[in-house]
Amino acid sequence: MAKIKVVLPQYGMGMQDGEITEWLKAVGDKVEAGEILVIVEAAKSTVEVPSPESGRLVEIVVPEGETADVRSHIATIETE
Repeated sequence: MAKIKVVLPQYGMGMQDGEITEWLKAVGDKVEAGEILVIVEAAKSTVEVPSPESGRLVEIVVPEGETADVRSHIATIETE
């Protein structure tokens, strides 16, 4: 099994960071590649961050209500 880092992508040139507003999956949940994991408010817009791989969400690094920098590690998925 491999561990894959979920990072906050940059959705626009001016995006520096984003606030985690809602995790749609909990630690231990199975996820599919492309499935929306988290809702982020950034640069006056709301964006959805999809899972980069299928597997199980094993860690949430940045909880709801906190801000993460672009390209920072926000969660970990363990592939099967």
